[in-house]
Amino acid sequence: MAGAQAQRAGRHRTAGGRAILALASLACGLAALGNAGSVFAAGAPRRSSRARSAIALEAAKKISFKEAGQQKLAAGINAVANAVKVTLGPKGRNVVLQRDSFQAPQIVNDGVTIARAITLQDAEMNLGAKLLTQASAKSETNAGDGTTSAAVLTQEMVNQGMQLVVSGYNPVLMQKGMKAAASKIAEEVEKLAKPVKSGDLLDIATVSVGGDAAMGKNIADAFEKVGETGNVVIEESQVLSDEVEVTEGLTLDRGFISPYFVTDRQRSVAELKKPRVLVTDQKISDAYDIINLLEDLLKTKQPIFIIADDVTGEALQTLVLNKQRGILDIVAVKAPAFGARKTAILQDIALATGSTFINSELGMTLFDATPEQLGTCERVVVEKDKAIIISDGSNAEAVKERIRQLEDEVAESDSSYDQDKLQERIASLGGGVAKIKVGGPTETEVNDKKLRYTDAMSAVRSAKEMGIVPGGGSALLHLTRSDFADGVKEALKTDDEKAGAELVFKSLEAPMRQIAKNAGEDPSEVL
Repeated sequence: MAGAQAQRAGRHRTAGGRAILALASLACGLAALGNAGSVFAAGAPRRSSRARSAIALEAAKKISFKEAGQQKLAAGINAVANAVKVTLGPKGRNVVLQRDSFQAPQIVNDGVTIARAITLQDAEMNLGAKLLTQASAKSETNAGDGTTSAAVLTQEMVNQGMQLVVSGYNPVLMQKGMKAAASKIAEEVEKLAKPVKSGDLLDIATVSVGGDAAMGKNIADAFEKVGETGNVVIEESQVLSDEVEVTEGLTLDRGFISPYFVTDRQRSVAELKKPRVLVTDQKISDAYDIINLLEDLLKTKQPIFIIADDVTGEALQTLVLNKQRGILDIVAVKAPAFGARKTAILQDIALATGSTFINSELGMTLFDATPEQLGTCERVVVEKDKAIIISDGSNAEAVKERIRQLEDEVAESDSSYDQDKLQERIASLGGGVAKIKVGGPTETEVNDKKLRYTDAMSAVRSAKEMGIVPGGGSALLHLTRSDFADGVKEALKTDDEKAGAELVFKSLEAPMRQIAKNAGEDPSEVL
């Protein structure tokens, strides 16, 4: 029964090709756990005995050898995995995280968020906990979702691998077999994947938010409204209900230059509300070049969004220091593209934001720039690999005119390459941005919904890019069939390699077993 529920609720999931490819590299590290000769855990730092010296010496290390170290690492992995895996599947439960005393508790259903929040007192066990967190984060980075499944797979492989190592198998050869099996599994998942159809988005989104039909509909509506060229962002609302709003905006394929600009650590994004916008083709390395602008903005407490050829050295240190100390809200990104195309894109951005393009070819300098040359926008959302500028509508007519000019250039051009690049500029200027405005009666509920929206949006993007496979753990379970698994193992040379491959195939049952268990069913009956 639980298996059927999982199949219905999860019949459309992201292909997971990237996640399983990540599993291939992860398998190496997990098998190496059994080969760990020693585990290093840092102790408290020692200070010099000299009374006047404030020099902190390198922390003393505690070294655990062989079985003792391996068991500690495995215990840390199991501790975190056990806390995470209760959230898996349509009947998964929530986890409450205690935060700082002045913050409300956080209710979450996301594996990697839970894993990141856990720090174990035992330093050696904590190393194992961080290994599991790294595995979940790898899934989030490569596939956008599947973090809890990654934790379940990791735990299963570690526990099985430890048993095999104790039985006398060679962990180095096991590692080779694990990597070979994981690579073949990744290839097979890619073959199973089917392209997403228009009606699939609602199912994918609903499954990813934990079965909430209203939230799933908001996500599907948002993606359908902006089409292939637009973007979807999340913001908090002052009302109790959620709503979708489409506004003008543009997207850059560049993320924040430094992670220290991030304002929301859980979502790994940097957001600025009503910032001033600086657009230049110059490299900023000397803080002296922008100090006048920063001082002027400090008087009005206005945040600044910087788009430049690059920001490095003393200038970057100055921006980060001001951001970290709460003196001025700042985010900087590199200008997209190169050469003449970069100049054209920067001119588009300047037009859309009402900025003056500080162009080095015209002899303009940053030192002479004034606040009047800075543009404006409603909001900026910057991730590690892209930036979304949400327009305030003040330059809408100018943007429409620029789009008409670009369309004329497309019609007149004989070069397919130039036409493609012009179409990209048109899409960036006219794609639009859908805002999912999240509301709720309490801060705890709003934060929970924001995290679920973020996960589901990543799943939808991943599905659109890579396709979908049957969910509920059934796609992985399908790959444990004897004809496929035996074929992979026969290609391996030694019994140790085959044992490593068999370990991976057995682990593929773990997600469905956990889904069934969370639904209150007997996993052996479901499988």
